[in-house]
Amino acid sequence: MYNSKITGLGKYVPDNVVTNNDLKAFMDTSDEWIQERTGIKERRWIDPKTSDDTTSIMGAKAAKIAIERAGLTKDDIDFIVFATLSPDMYFPGGGVRVQELLEMDTIGAIDIRNQCSGFIYGISVADQFIKTGMYKNVLVIGSENHSGGLERSTRGRGVTVIFGDGAGAAVLSREEDNSKGVLSTHLHSEGKHAKELALEGPSTGRWVDAIMEENDPDDVSYYPYMNGQFVFKHAVVRFSEAIIEGLTQNKLQKEDIDMLIPHQANLRISQFIQKKFGLSNDQVYNNIMRYGNTTAASIPIALTEAWEEGKIKEGDNVVLAAFGSGFTWGSAIMKW
Repeated sequence: MYNSKITGLGKYVPDNVVTNNDLKAFMDTSDEWIQERTGIKERRWIDPKTSDDTTSIMGAKAAKIAIERAGLTKDDIDFIVFATLSPDMYFPGGGVRVQELLEMDTIGAIDIRNQCSGFIYGISVADQFIKTGMYKNVLVIGSENHSGGLERSTRGRGVTVIFGDGAGAAVLSREEDNSKGVLSTHLHSEGKHAKELALEGPSTGRWVDAIMEENDPDDVSYYPYMNGQFVFKHAVVRFSEAIIEGLTQNKLQKEDIDMLIPHQANLRISQFIQKKFGLSNDQVYNNIMRYGNTTAASIPIALTEAWEEGKIKEGDNVVLAAFGSGFTWGSAIMKW
């Protein structure tokens, strides 16, 4: 049995920077209020007036960089895994759009709809395909266009101030040394809390015609909803559990972590986990201050930046962990 190893990383974020002060134009908020609660200073939002970016286009841009850095061409990719909660259209998914945009052969493509933990789930799927020998090089993408679906008003500020747009990608390739690459992945879910972080409509349960017929100005079902405190309390528990599970399976201690890349949901969550595991600032990478929460894209963007900055070196133990809507959560343990 083979292992899979990340051989290329790439990211793409829109040019349009939206600061906390910029948000004051359409909601009652402040830079201090946002930073105190989330740690976010700015985020990137697609500007439809100046950019043709979509979820798939951003994913393709990040993917091109990752493929090139892996020393491969598009023709070397055997399969695409695309993680997002914000596809260009209701169907089909973003994976097939990337296949078209990159002019790839008629390889398979699947979409992962696990929101904040989507990239972890995507890594796990790719890893299993490679471990069994079915594929040699798998492209995993996390990409999100949140800005097009956020409520830009004071009523929606609790969610709107948090989220940003962007994409990250990784190429996983066959590694015959079983001591390197993805050592293990750990996936979990708890659907009873699904509505605590959700977007309920439009959906097949409450389709567009019903929303239009009711024409209710107080209807917020088509905007994301988040029970912030409830999510926070569960996140810090599940983050810890997933990390410990991965370390235990690989006979590692918390002191063995060289780099932890947490999903960038809230800087306060990351700081809580960092303190709990006794990790230094050099052992945890956060960039939510610059990009906000980019959901499925947050881990690959952060992982790419950490690698670009030389914070991840060969032989390092790298831990990825995420928690989000579903609830779903998970971790991936890697030997770089």
